[in-house]
Amino acid sequence: MPVDTFAAIDLGSNSFHMIVARAGDGTLQVVDRLREMVQLAAGLDAAHRLDEATQQRALDCLARFGQRIAQLPPERVRIVGTNTLRQARNGAAFLERATQVLGHRVEIISGREEARLIYLGVAHSTAGSGRRLVVDIGGGSTELIVGEQFEPQQLESLYMGCVSLTRRFFDAERIRERALHEADLSVRMELEPVEAGFRDAAWDEAIGASGTIKAIRDVLVALGWSSGDIPREALRRLRTDLIDAAPAVFGERFGLARERAAVFAGGLAVLHGIFETLGIECMKVSDGALREGLIFDLLGRVQHEDVRDRSVRALAARFGCDEAQGGRVAATARELLAQAAPGWGIADEEAARYLDWSARLHELGLAIAHNQYHKHGGYVLASADLPGFSKTEQALLAALVRGHRRKLPLDTFTALPAGQAERGLRLCLLLRLACVLHRARSRQPLPALHLQPGERELRLGFPAGWLDEHPLTRADLAAEADYLATARCRLVIDE
Repeated sequence: MPVDTFAAIDLGSNSFHMIVARAGDGTLQVVDRLREMVQLAAGLDAAHRLDEATQQRALDCLARFGQRIAQLPPERVRIVGTNTLRQARNGAAFLERATQVLGHRVEIISGREEARLIYLGVAHSTAGSGRRLVVDIGGGSTELIVGEQFEPQQLESLYMGCVSLTRRFFDAERIRERALHEADLSVRMELEPVEAGFRDAAWDEAIGASGTIKAIRDVLVALGWSSGDIPREALRRLRTDLIDAAPAVFGERFGLARERAAVFAGGLAVLHGIFETLGIECMKVSDGALREGLIFDLLGRVQHEDVRDRSVRALAARFGCDEAQGGRVAATARELLAQAAPGWGIADEEAARYLDWSARLHELGLAIAHNQYHKHGGYVLASADLPGFSKTEQALLAALVRGHRRKLPLDTFTALPAGQAERGLRLCLLLRLACVLHRARSRQPLPALHLQPGERELRLGFPAGWLDEHPLTRADLAAEADYLATARCRLVIDE
């Protein structure tokens, strides 16, 4: 494939989607789309574990997707899992299998990150101006976003979707009026905490994105009740028309796929509840959604407009991090990485970015308390909503900040996904050295350093006599060597 080709895969709770696009001359041209209704959410049992049959169905789909992206480099591909994989207790094991099948890393994203990416996809796919309310109904979650141009301003991810609501309220025989009423009430209850905020957001138009909303639009068009949008009165009529219908017969009537017909009632209940709760009179329908958002976000990373940089800057400012100290630590960490990278095989740009981000955020926990501030910082980074970061990426960033001083928490790194543990530990060793060397917070530059990495060893060389003139740094390095020794790592100082 050409080097200007990008791919994104969305492992949704209802459908898996893949988009392949080519970038050039300021435009993005879609060259391929694939979609399969895997219905991952239907495979969650009462213990929130994905059953083997559903996993195998998903892996078979991903094997087909994997053939299409086999030749793309990792930095041109992004694959994310959403609500069902956020819930699945055996999700990590499934992700390992999926990564092997695809040949590319699979990440899980938070609900709010999913909402941000959906908005980005809709904003790039839909003409118009002013403030927009964007609604995306998935299999297990529904995202609501208000934004303007390409910037989301209000984001929510709610635990209701076409698959989960169908499983809870409807059966395969007939759509009962009582079930529709109970589903409506459930949707209204889920929306209750966010209703006032979204009603007060003063949006100018509502836009829907997702297979569920497109299917509802298509049925309304087939009935002659719409010319392409979703009017409120037409949605109400469709809800009434659905009473006592058999899902399979209803699906045949309108040419819906069997899997889509089976969850149509749940999706309609979610959309009807949103219309009634938020006072939507008419909704436009967008072709763009999460996978398009992934492509544009990926393109931004390649063009050095990474939203993750903005997230780190915003968090550092919010917690009052010392920008100058963070910059000093970051510069030294990058210098150490440049020397260690060939021996450790971590010469990629992402490794340098994680070191830079963690250096600029390593003192974040001081805003909470000085005592064990590295633990406070790690907790904040593991728990906060960080636009642009997947849960895997966030976990690595949190581990680096958590481990930058005092006892080296090996268990924090072994808990990272396969392939990230050793890489994360090595980056942490470099960050720790940079923090020790700048503990005095001096503006004076450090001398030329020489770093030689080993398997679990770092040999750090200083110009002759420099440590004699800086006895506190010598003492700090000796203390660091003791900390690392307890974690079966060795720090050797040459002078």
